[in-house]
Amino acid sequence: MSDASIKSTMNARLPASPMLLQGSAQAGANLSLAATAWMVSGITASPLLNTLLPALGALPFLLQLKRTARGYWLQIVGVLILLGVSLALKPMGEYKTLLLLGSFAAVLLFQIGQEISALPLQRQLIDEAGSSMKRLRSSQEIGSLIGNLLAALLFPALRQFLPALVLLLPLAVVSSQPAPQASPMPTATKVSNPLPWNRSCSLQGLVMGGLFALLALWVREIDGGKCFDFGMVLAAYGLGRAISRWTPRLPRWLPYVLICALLLLSQAAVPPWFAVLLFVPIGVLAAVSDAALVERMTPLGDEPMRWQVLVRSGAVGGLVGSIGLGLICQVLNLVVALPLVSAGFITLAITQSRHATPT
Repeated sequence: MSDASIKSTMNARLPASPMLLQGSAQAGANLSLAATAWMVSGITASPLLNTLLPALGALPFLLQLKRTARGYWLQIVGVLILLGVSLALKPMGEYKTLLLLGSFAAVLLFQIGQEISALPLQRQLIDEAGSSMKRLRSSQEIGSLIGNLLAALLFPALRQFLPALVLLLPLAVVSSQPAPQASPMPTATKVSNPLPWNRSCSLQGLVMGGLFALLALWVREIDGGKCFDFGMVLAAYGLGRAISRWTPRLPRWLPYVLICALLLLSQAAVPPWFAVLLFVPIGVLAAVSDAALVERMTPLGDEPMRWQVLVRSGAVGGLVGSIGLGLICQVLNLVVALPLVSAGFITLAITQSRHATPT
């Protein structure tokens, strides 16, 4: 059979375009995780318990799990558990420990499914439909933006988890299909288990993990905000990431300095809407720094693998950053979070200062 016939057969297997499938799944994932973060921040005001949520989400990256596209169904199971927790919020309001355990277990299952299925599914979408990693990343960023907007507009939690489940289902259909028989993969692009480790990605994940681990609690307790405010902050961040492709190349240290400056500016005497808008350039700069790290890892293999190295290494760093910041804020006060995160971005800039110009 010719290559054209194989590709035609593969294309017929997909129920929709790969970008639509990827974007829908990403929207469902972001909506699920944003809704869970807000739900947990309402169950408990403990900084440590709130930071356990992203920490548990990073735990699967420490495990040597077999990667398979069908592992995506664990994400569906995770959302079903979250749906059950949201239904139990009022009748079981006194049993906060059970509600927290259910939320934590669901997020752990969700992230295990994401870890073991992301790379196989990305390669399947690229191979079967002739897509590219760049297009898939674009659809992911747009999906993230849509998911965060839905988190702001849909409330209470029950109205968030049901749409999230619907958005996740189309890619689940693809994950259930047997993987196509492809030609042998070059050595440089084979999936190693575990994926390679990258120190720069881990350090960036540590700081970013600290920033987002307490964001829901910060919006709720410092700004006296609502789920709409939290969702709009995430949506502004997602919008920035979605439009980052039009950003000129920058020295690798500069995005971190600018993010630090923008975070400090958000705490100045500015209107709340302006503080939310500041997360648009923060999202742009975060995406630019991600792309620069991935570009530096070219010898590791193909682009899907390099992005997974970034995600894995960053998530493990985020585990340390989120728990560490949670412990500090538990002992001291939530208001110390921002100065510590700002110092972290300055540290990132210093470590990248030897790359003063793009290469």
